[in-house]
Amino acid sequence: IRFAPVGESHELIIRAPQALAKTIAPKGSITVNGVSLTTNRITNADFSINLIPHTMAMTTLHQLQVGSRVNLEIDLIARYVERLLSASGSIK
Repeated sequence: IRFAPVGESHELIIRAPQALAKTIAPKGSITVNGVSLTTNRITNADFSINLIPHTMAMTTLHQLQVGSRVNLEIDLIARYVERLLSASGSIK
């Protein structure tokens, strides 16, 4: 929803699907279009990422525009925690 320069870096703000948003943590790992990154701020389903010049130069993320669709992969630990929490409701 936002992709703009901030100093020497770029701020990328993405709106995640609600099903994934609950598993995204501040300063946590997320993969965007195959690039492993660290989240900054999170507000509801929106999260921000700071893209340093090296990341911009070495990936295709510099081609993103507002409205672009991206592939998101949540952190592996978050997936395990989500699975454990959802399974714990069915264990008696």
